[in-house]
Amino acid sequence: MIFKLIKSLFAVATIVAIALYYQEIWPLWPMLLIAFAYIFLILVLSTNVQFNFFVKSYNQNPHFPEKAVALSFDDGPVENTLEILKILDRYEVKAAFFCIGRNIKKHPEIFREIIKRGHIVGNHTYSHTRKMGFLRSKTILKEIKKCDEIAEKIGGVKMNLFRPPFGIINPKTKKALQKTGHKVIGWNIRPYDAITKSPEKILERIIKDLKKGDLILLHDNMPNTATILEQLLVILKQRNFSTVRADKLFDIHAYN
Repeated sequence: MIFKLIKSLFAVATIVAIALYYQEIWPLWPMLLIAFAYIFLILVLSTNVQFNFFVKSYNQNPHFPEKAVALSFDDGPVENTLEILKILDRYEVKAAFFCIGRNIKKHPEIFREIIKRGHIVGNHTYSHTRKMGFLRSKTILKEIKKCDEIAEKIGGVKMNLFRPPFGIINPKTKKALQKTGHKVIGWNIRPYDAITKSPEKILERIIKDLKKGDLILLHDNMPNTATILEQLLVILKQRNFSTVRADKLFDIHAYN
C-alpha cells in the first residue's frame, strides 16, 4: 500500500515536472532529479528485509513472554553444519536453518539430520545468486519453487518460511512471494560473520545489545561459526536467556 502511494506521488511529480519543462518554466534537471530520487529510494528500501516495506517480515518479537532469543543459520547444509548440530544438541537448543536448494542436493543426509534433530528448515532459494536484486519475478519464483521441491523430496517437508538472500526484498520478490505464499523471516541481530574474520568481533556484535525476542543471524558455512556458537550459548546461559525456534518466537507454522 505504501509502495503504491510512493509510486503515485513520484508519478504525479514527474508529470508536473514534464509539463513545466515543456512550458519552459522548469529546466530539465528537476525531472532527472525526481527519477534519480525514485530509483535511489527503491534501491535503499530493497536492501534490508527489516524495513518491512514491500512485504511483512518477521525480524524480532520484543513482546515474547519469555526472556528468549532465536538462532538462525543461513547457506547450508554443508559439512560444518554437523559440528553446529552437535553443539546445539549439547546445549539442548533448537534453531532454524535456511537452506540453499543446491546444497540440500549436495548434502541430503545432513539436511535430513537437521530435521531429525528437531530443528526447522526454511527456503533460501535454490542458488543464492548474487544477482538476486536484478532477477525477474519469474526467475525468483523458479528459485523458490525449486528449493521447495528439493526439500520436500529429500526431507519430506513443505517449507512455509523464506529468507531472502542478502536480505533483498524488492517488488519482483514480492510478486513471486504472493504466488508461493511463504512467510518472510528476517533478523535483527546481524554480526556480519560472512565477511568478518575475527570471532571476537562477531561475538561482540551479537551480545552487545542483546534483548529478549531478538533473532540472530549466523552462517553455518563459515569456519568460525561453531566456535562462536559455543561461546554464545555459554553467554546466553550466564545472562539467563533461553532459546526458542523462530517459528515459536513468532507463533507461525514452519511447514505447510
